[in-house]
Amino acid sequence: MSQGRSGAEQRLVTPGMAIGPLSGMRVGSGAIIHNDEIIATKLGWVREFNGTISVDPINSPYLPRSGDLVIATVAEVRNNLWFMNINGSFQGLLPMSLAPWKVEFGHARQHMDIGDSALARVQEVDECHNVVLTMKGVGLRRLSQGAVVEVPVNHLDRIRGLNNSNLDRMKDVSDCRIIVGENGRVWIDGSEQGISWAREALNIAKKHGHKTDFDKLMSQHESNYVNKGDA
Repeated sequence: MSQGRSGAEQRLVTPGMAIGPLSGMRVGSGAIIHNDEIIATKLGWVREFNGTISVDPINSPYLPRSGDLVIATVAEVRNNLWFMNINGSFQGLLPMSLAPWKVEFGHARQHMDIGDSALARVQEVDECHNVVLTMKGVGLRRLSQGAVVEVPVNHLDRIRGLNNSNLDRMKDVSDCRIIVGENGRVWIDGSEQGISWAREALNIAKKHGHKTDFDKLMSQHESNYVNKGDA
């Protein structure tokens, strides 16, 4: 069962595959108990945390929750609100009353237009899956520069690392501002060279963040990076 423990390479399992004996472990999402064995019910990576065995799916949709920090893109503009693509099954609604500007009725497009990206929070999700966003809050704003990169939602923990160690490492090396949204979008802002390096670092984290050689691969990527001052 060590494949799911911190510091060990995770194991890929398919539905119906035996993960291991129960042995006093608890079973989380993506697995069931059958004849004292833990059986996978999803295609994904085995994870052990605090005595609980679960399977993290390879692909999972973004399910918005109140308080989530998201990177949203304007999909449609109305007189008094914006429809925002939040990389989920449903769009988010940003009413002009929750925008960071004083918006007159009918002038919403002057502040954000289709295709613009913004840093927002999920204020409310009701029982009908209507998602209300807000841009009233510290740091919430329209993103007028930098690059937005999409990553699988279930890889966010790999990208952040334990106590944000991987994310802090990317920021330090690239000298970029990097913000990770809970909806599987990452905003990177810095020099062209720094953004390019950070993009590739995200790809390494996505592909190899669960492997034992991840630190080695990241160190190689760092050594190949030419700082602006050394160019």
